[in-house]
Amino acid sequence: MSNNLSHLDALENNSIFIIREAYSQFRNVAILWSIGKDSTTLLWLVRKAFFGQIPFPVLHIDTTYKFPEIYDFREKYAKEWGLNLLVTKNEEALAAGMGPDKSKFQCCNDLKTVALKQAIAKYKFNALYLGIRRDEHGIRAKERVFSPRDEDFEWDYKNQPPELWDQYKTKATEEEHLRVHPLLGWREIDIWEYTKRENIPVNDLYYAKDGKRYRSIGCHTCCGPIDSNAGTVDEIITELANTDISERSGRAQDKEDDYMMQKLRSLGYM
Repeated sequence: MSNNLSHLDALENNSIFIIREAYSQFRNVAILWSIGKDSTTLLWLVRKAFFGQIPFPVLHIDTTYKFPEIYDFREKYAKEWGLNLLVTKNEEALAAGMGPDKSKFQCCNDLKTVALKQAIAKYKFNALYLGIRRDEHGIRAKERVFSPRDEDFEWDYKNQPPELWDQYKTKATEEEHLRVHPLLGWREIDIWEYTKRENIPVNDLYYAKDGKRYRSIGCHTCCGPIDSNAGTVDEIITELANTDISERSGRAQDKEDDYMMQKLRSLGYM
């Protein structure tokens, strides 16, 4: 890669290479969209990779406990970008009363992981694009760019393929599906600098209001705001350059505990 490329150009080029490489190997694919900053950045990159279009479905796992702003953003940009949007829920678990009043682990597993497994089985996806980053959580640092899941959709974090010199394992057995992570090497501040450069729309929850803002969004029952006066992308970038507070510090801690997160992800959690 040319030494003349900027840091953001290098990240963008590498991500687009991964996106196209995965599509060349797996045509029955989908991209997961949580409506957060990372997955929205990934949507943007996919659109750039395919000249303004996304040639496969966009999958949203709906727990029914998302912030209202998330649903508004989803509907607006699904229409504006012409997305083939698939919304899936674990209807059986919801009907049985599963929710955040249960353990956060069980709620996340049933309403996210199991719902994702149901969608994969229903639509026969053999690869999924996800917008996760290694710096977001210690457990995600164990991930690979092309990460296999077994026939039970589970992740064997002790047996991951090597990825030396950007040589990726892009093949899967008939029993596996692959999770593809084009943003794995990005940092939170990279996302925001790229958002500024590209003028990518982001949810208003990320901008400060009354001295509070969200750094990580999802279900309103599991997310809390941080103290912040950053009301613009520039101010968020400045804030991130001067903080040592974890990005997911506002998430429910019984779910963010390293052991619990590893257990959730080994079962197929995003």
